[in-house]
Amino acid sequence: MTTAPSINQVTVVGTGVIGNGWITRFLANGFRVVASDPDPEAEARTRDAVERAWPSMEKMGLEEGASRDNLSFEPDLAKALAEADFIQENVPEREELKRGVIASIDKYAPKEAVIGSSTSGILPSTLQADCAHHPERVIVAHPFNPVYLMPLVELVGGENTDDRFVEKARQFYEQMDMKPLVVRQEIEGHIADRLMEAIWRESLHIVNDGAATTEEVDASIVYGPGLRWALMGPFMTLHMGGGKQGMRHLLEQFGPALKLPWTKLEAPELTDELSEKIVTGSEAQTGDVEMEKLEERRDAFLIELQQLLEKYWPSANLSGSM
Repeated sequence: MTTAPSINQVTVVGTGVIGNGWITRFLANGFRVVASDPDPEAEARTRDAVERAWPSMEKMGLEEGASRDNLSFEPDLAKALAEADFIQENVPEREELKRGVIASIDKYAPKEAVIGSSTSGILPSTLQADCAHHPERVIVAHPFNPVYLMPLVELVGGENTDDRFVEKARQFYEQMDMKPLVVRQEIEGHIADRLMEAIWRESLHIVNDGAATTEEVDASIVYGPGLRWALMGPFMTLHMGGGKQGMRHLLEQFGPALKLPWTKLEAPELTDELSEKIVTGSEAQTGDVEMEKLEERRDAFLIELQQLLEKYWPSANLSGSM
């Protein structure tokens, strides 16, 4: 195991919901953060987002030196990257745009700085394809919203990625009490998003077929498998469902059910009618409650849930050996 990387300044490129989540997490862990975004209104939105999330970070525990004053904005990308030790890219999920931005980052960033992309599904080999200088330091570093509280980050290297940059990123994220999951090979959508996508597709079919409302679908997860999944994933859940013989017995008994046509696999056509069902159903669930209030409730719940998870399933090692 190598020593933890020396990282003082993080440059965040792109300050949407995910970018602002990263900024909040970096600041709370004592790093200096330079944000770069061409939108003239980006700085005001980011500072407001950090302000709203900061009480949650205080509950989680701030690192020494943590301060919102450690954030600065620099729209000129070259200047923003000049002293970067680590770069987190979060521009919109459009392949051509991301490739161009990452190629520019590669041009200006110090050669030892990791370039981590928050992409939900684009392969790292695709992202690094236009990098003319140091493509070996480009990786996928995919987080989950809200980034400032959710611990999982999926790390994926591409064809030209050097493992030492994956390791450097892994140690960096671990410093911030995150759970970096090093994905063994490039696959579309990485791991968690592929699993969530499967549930999302089936949810759309269930609503489209009139079998349940959006609220009823959500309730089926919240009060059913979601409670178990907070502690155990699908494999451990089913393993325990097999009794003393575990998964071996479960597969013998229920394995044939995998052939039954329970699931649709492909998503239904997103017609105007289905879209309206989804939108009106979701809006009915939230009622008159403002999104900021829902975020406060979500954040408080996630903080307590992570404390409970650590009590019953401490220090899970997701990275394996490098």
